[in-house]
Amino acid sequence: MDLLLLLIQLELDGKRRFLFILTRTKAHLMFGKSIYRETDVDPHFIANKPIAIIGYGAQGQAQALNLRDSGCDVTIGQRLNGRGWQEAEADGFQPTIVSTAVRKADIVCIMVPDELHQIVFEKEIKPNLKSGAILMTCHGFSFHYGLVNPPKGHYRLLVAPKGQGHMVRREFENGGGVPCLIAVEDNAPEEVFQIGLAYAWAIGGTRAGVIPTTIAAETETDLFGEQAILCGGLTQLVQAGFETLVGAGYQPELAYFECLHELKIIVDLLHKGGIAAMRDLISTTAEYGDITCGPKVIDQHVRDNMQNLLKRIQSGEFAKEFLNECEANQPVLTAARKVTEQLPIEQVGKQLRALMPWLKEEA
Repeated sequence: MDLLLLLIQLELDGKRRFLFILTRTKAHLMFGKSIYRETDVDPHFIANKPIAIIGYGAQGQAQALNLRDSGCDVTIGQRLNGRGWQEAEADGFQPTIVSTAVRKADIVCIMVPDELHQIVFEKEIKPNLKSGAILMTCHGFSFHYGLVNPPKGHYRLLVAPKGQGHMVRREFENGGGVPCLIAVEDNAPEEVFQIGLAYAWAIGGTRAGVIPTTIAAETETDLFGEQAILCGGLTQLVQAGFETLVGAGYQPELAYFECLHELKIIVDLLHKGGIAAMRDLISTTAEYGDITCGPKVIDQHVRDNMQNLLKRIQSGEFAKEFLNECEANQPVLTAARKVTEQLPIEQVGKQLRALMPWLKEEA
């Protein structure tokens, strides 16, 4: 089941439910297939097309290396003598400042953090775009919320690997790949989509499968997943569980093991086989507790909160709040990071992780 179907399953109001069904249908009508693989791609669509990777963080580094190994012409655009510049040189590239990288590129991939897209685009990319150059990202935030609006004749393309940079590189080197999402703006010609498929092929995505979607759907589902489940929901659930046990008089060490440390076991089982497979591999006691008690914790009130989060994402309210936070030099994030470092669960965790040196090896 893909991410769009997951959204449809949420108890959305009728108008929004119809919109997402329409969005999914539109994506299939536009692209023609539900999953694209190696045999569906013509790599010649990016042959002899210079590619500029703007930013050399984990994702930019992984994609640049994979592109180069696939025979593509890759240039790294980076802040002069910054960490990314040095890492690019260590990887055998000859990085250059962003404006210079953009001037020669037919495909410009913006890989800097979301909050920097608009600044970098307006100051260094837009004035230097070649005629017909395509703008790419691996997350649709800046496209969907209107932060990057290219001039007429330049189209926006999204190729989003569903894995972190180190995974994109590791799987490519092992002969595999990470599944990708692909999306183009509504008025883009077919060639832009084919270029996106060829790009996905070059970073290993078509070895696993490339799923067509829309820029809006990728952006909104990604933000929702981060806020409700993967980051926001998970960390709050872990912390609340730890505090509940400690507050009831149990040893902090026991609370840490049960509420945080052992989480990896369950997540790995879910990741490999899904919910049913995970339940099949845990104890009967744990399975019964999962089925009967989980809905008492994640109840209708939580589902209502999830719907409210989704509405804030869809309306652009979250994006506006986040960008205002960054413009103000991130006061909320800075304060929260200091508080997190002092949490009891963090202090206990440092002591217990020191007893398990193999955790560093797993990282």
